[in-house]
Amino acid sequence: MNSDPNPSSPPQEIEPTAGSARAPVWLFVLVAVLAFWGMGFLDNHGGGFNALVYQPYDSIDELGRDQPATKGSKRFNNGKKVYYETAKCVLCHQLTGMGSASPESPPLAGSEWVLATEPGRVIRIVLHGLQGPVTVNGRQFNTSGMPPWKDTLTDEEIADVLTYIRQEWGNNASSVTAEQVKAIRGKTASQSGQLFVDELLKVNENE
Repeated sequence: MNSDPNPSSPPQEIEPTAGSARAPVWLFVLVAVLAFWGMGFLDNHGGGFNALVYQPYDSIDELGRDQPATKGSKRFNNGKKVYYETAKCVLCHQLTGMGSASPESPPLAGSEWVLATEPGRVIRIVLHGLQGPVTVNGRQFNTSGMPPWKDTLTDEEIADVLTYIRQEWGNNASSVTAEQVKAIRGKTASQSGQLFVDELLKVNENE
């Protein structure tokens, strides 16, 4: 005989209770290690968190020195303005970059001075000017009036105009940065008067 007075009633459910449980210590250690590793990885490979910078480059300046800017870029366009308006380089070196016979101005298009891998010498020319004979593309020019622009143009303007002439008229060389110009301005602060070619040739291109 069944002793349950209410055999058809369902079993009573146990109500859930609120509570807390500690996370294991190893989980905290793992999260900390992963966070430390992630920050180090981003610091070493993030390119200053600039989307344009990726390996093997570490900064936007390094990228700019190694990659010629495309025509239409800000630095190229600013340099074009310096060439035609601010410094009026066009008066001697002409629209074509081929220079002129009077005054005797050497060409910039295809010039080995302009297209040097490192722009150290051409930066010096713009900063301090040039006089005396100079050979460009196998032809000698006896220039006497390349003026110094160190007191007229800023480091940024010099970097812009050099980037322009290194990438116009079929030229294809890397951009120049204001940091490069600033460094050479500091190194040559004691320079008085225009430079001669023999002085320039004593300087390594990358200095």
